[in-house]
Amino acid sequence: MKSLTLLEVGNLDGLVVIIIGIILIVAFVVSLVITVIAKVIYESKDNKKFTSKQFWQTMLISLLICGLISGMVCGGML
Repeated sequence: MKSLTLLEVGNLDGLVVIIIGIILIVAFVVSLVITVIAKVIYESKDNKKFTSKQFWQTMLISLLICGLISGMVCGGML
């Protein structure tokens, strides 16, 4: 028996888009929290300033790591 994916069942494109959107929103929020924690830790030592460039670089790295983790989970490697 051949297994069917969500898209082959029919008319569930909206559900797939919603699931992908939820994954993206959760990854963004988790990355934001991780970046804020990194900013607080960085600024607590020696009165250094966390620049806007550092903030977005940290956010991007965190988003990439979240993407890798979600890809492994959704891809079935875990």
